[in-house]
Amino acid sequence: MTKSLVDRHDVELAALAAAGGRREFGELVRRHGSAVRALLRRMGAQPSLADDIAQDAFIQAFQRCSEFRGEGTFAAWVKRIAARLYIKRNQKEARYVAESEVEDAAPVADHAGRVDLDEALKSLSEPERLCVSLCHGAGMAHPEIAAALNLPLGTVKSHVKRGLDKLRARLQPEPAQPLGRAQHVG
Repeated sequence: MTKSLVDRHDVELAALAAAGGRREFGELVRRHGSAVRALLRRMGAQPSLADDIAQDAFIQAFQRCSEFRGEGTFAAWVKRIAARLYIKRNQKEARYVAESEVEDAAPVADHAGRVDLDEALKSLSEPERLCVSLCHGAGMAHPEIAAALNLPLGTVKSHVKRGLDKLRARLQPEPAQPLGRAQHVG
């Protein structure tokens, strides 16, 4: 009895896709497509652009599937491809702004008090958002980010640290208000 596609590991599916298995690659796209698009949106891409770049990333991943060795997760590998495509597109279209501070806005919380990470990321400057997203969303190391963005390593480290500090401050739950002092009955 052969395994169904959903029962196969990503490494096995990637190997079959490298041999021309379109159905197997389709399963990888089904599994990881939304995570790739979410990373791109967190990096600052509008939804339609995130869809386009994700599609390009998966096409590139299919063409280069034989290069995937399974040393990390398939999701991380394809996210790196997508992140690099987004960066190249930004640089090509000259939309990358060296430094533009965004006003600090209050975090957007839903009725259960949860904070929306995507909204919090929007409060970062574009370089901070890109560096934080590449580091923690795509799993890229600081030197990789520096090379991809053509920035000094120290600048990348500063953007990541400053961005994470801002996110921590925004995502920290507000302290509970102390209740009024008990009234003494005399």
